[in-house]
Amino acid sequence: MTDSTTTRRDGSAPARAATVPSLSPSDVRAERRRLIESIRALRRLLGGRRSFELADRRRLNREARDRGRAEAAHGKALQRIHERQARQEASLTRRLNGLDGKRDSQERQALAVLRRESIERTLGSTYLTSSEVNGIGRGLVRDLAAQGIRTAADFTRVSWGRAPNGRGGDVLYIHRAKGGKVHINGIGEHRGRPLMDWRRSAVARAEARAPRELPPDERHRIAEIIEAERTRLGQELAEVPRTAEAARAEAVRSHAEVLDRLAAGHREAAERARERRAEFDSMAEQLRDLQARLSAHIDRYGDAGRRITRAQARALRPLPDVPLLPAMPSPRTSSDSESPITGTSHPRVSLIKATGGPQPQPAPGVRASLGWLVPIVFFAMTAMAGAGEPDATAPLWFSIGTRLVALTIVVDLVRLWIPRRRWRTASPMPSGTGPLATGTLLALAASGMFIDPEFSTSGAPWAVSVASGFFLLGGVLLRTGKGKSNGAPS
Repeated sequence: MTDSTTTRRDGSAPARAATVPSLSPSDVRAERRRLIESIRALRRLLGGRRSFELADRRRLNREARDRGRAEAAHGKALQRIHERQARQEASLTRRLNGLDGKRDSQERQALAVLRRESIERTLGSTYLTSSEVNGIGRGLVRDLAAQGIRTAADFTRVSWGRAPNGRGGDVLYIHRAKGGKVHINGIGEHRGRPLMDWRRSAVARAEARAPRELPPDERHRIAEIIEAERTRLGQELAEVPRTAEAARAEAVRSHAEVLDRLAAGHREAAERARERRAEFDSMAEQLRDLQARLSAHIDRYGDAGRRITRAQARALRPLPDVPLLPAMPSPRTSSDSESPITGTSHPRVSLIKATGGPQPQPAPGVRASLGWLVPIVFFAMTAMAGAGEPDATAPLWFSIGTRLVALTIVVDLVRLWIPRRRWRTASPMPSGTGPLATGTLLALAASGMFIDPEFSTSGAPWAVSVASGFFLLGGVLLRTGKGKSNGAPS
């Protein structure tokens, strides 16, 4: 029996039949094809790893967005609570400080009502008689009484007007206190003047007799009302921090629930991704084992024919590199710091770019007031329409200069105001911004007055210029001295 030999892939000497099992060429090719087909199948399965990694990257980005939105919603909720607390405290404090003035106002109002009622009672008891008014006899007194005018309180004044029938010229009308006016035949200018003099003297006597001070019981009643109001406002002011703290605790609780829910979903998705990635790793190990077996088969049996040479070359190609995600643990919350079942920690993976330090947490602050829109709109209108040019003959340098100054102020105010309205960078406007805006406004007004012939010869432009200089100097000092301690760039 002759020894069957096969040529090695490296061209070495043929092996003996005693060391290499005798296989027919068809069996070698069949085994070679089986290995190649297995490698092909695993390669097709591993081809989905790149899409899986991309999908997992999108998942991590989505998780980071969800956490960012939750943090943003929590920060906005805290900001709203802080602003509502500040508004309520400011309003209640202002009302408490105004109680003393309110007490004085109520005492003045009560005294005015008391005096008015006393005057009305006195006038109502002052009857019109023929002996009281010169020139008015008993007949005219009866005519006045027939028209409802019996006391000094029944009429207020007299006036001239056309006669009721339109004939005879103007006549004297007596205006009743309850409305309407009447004309009494026989009462003209000579009798109307004494009638008004009698009423004025009656009003003077009534005012002299009216009380000048409130009675003690009325003052005590007003004082009790004010003290009750002070007590109620004080209780409301003391309740505001507690209410805000309860709302803040509720917001924190809701935020923790949202984070727990997100963390639970993220952990479940991460566990599925880990299992899927382990499957890909296992398939990669199997592929490497099959490639090793294929290499060993080639070393042992050599080439199996030209038809499978290219196929086995493709099968022996190394796996393509799939970039894994750079796992970066994000700050843990109470929900995801420890598993409730195993007690082990589950760090969250985030794709947010690291900045070399802890990310700043949103802190509520006092936002810049909406009242700053008034100077912004005013200076914007000035930038478009000019600073009060008196006519079309205003110098060109003046029109351009004032508009540029107004535009500069608008840009500066908008640059300072918009970031201070956002909840992440909320803060009051820098010190000195108000005086600077006021000084610029006065400067623009003074410049318009200097070129106006109506004001240029007076001292008004110089007075406005001096006031503008004081405001500008004070604003610059405040901006340079205190603006840096504002926490935001000025």
